[in-house]
Amino acid sequence: MLASNLTNNFLIAMPQLEDPDFFQSVSYICEHSPAGALGITINRPLDLKLGQMLEEINIEVSDPKLENAYVYMGGPVHPSRGFVLHNTTIEWESTLRITNRISLTTSRDILEAIASGNGPSEVFVALGYAGWGGGQLENEMLSNSWLNTEADYDIIFKTDYEQRWPLAAKKIGINMNTLSLNSGRA
Repeated sequence: MLASNLTNNFLIAMPQLEDPDFFQSVSYICEHSPAGALGITINRPLDLKLGQMLEEINIEVSDPKLENAYVYMGGPVHPSRGFVLHNTTIEWESTLRITNRISLTTSRDILEAIASGNGPSEVFVALGYAGWGGGQLENEMLSNSWLNTEADYDIIFKTDYEQRWPLAAKKIGINMNTLSLNSGRA
């Protein structure tokens, strides 16, 4: 049975989902309602480091660990717009509190705080988001494009991006290496 609200769930792409934006992807659903859904893909690093991105938007970087931090392709919608998933400690100018532990912020003030070393302790920075219109995600799930499971904080913030897809599937007992590409109905 399909959950009525997939907020704070992972969408795990089935192996047969060949759309290049979502092939072997894991998306974290930040908001889901009858009007649609918004998610951030968490395992598609871009050829762009966070320090470089911040400098390109004229934010001075004083925290050297940002030089090698990845920026991710959060999805194909608005690919030049920044989104920051972070642990919920402070409310920023434009923050959506998803859970007691995870928030999504789109305002510049969080990027300035991150650059100065005063941001949240856990951050995930993405450009763009994954979006679905009303009923679209539900239809894609019924056509076996996605699996879903409750999100895992550690997979988002503490797991190497290469391991996020198989570990998210493992949460529901599925080994993606042994899953058949064929589907059917009994």
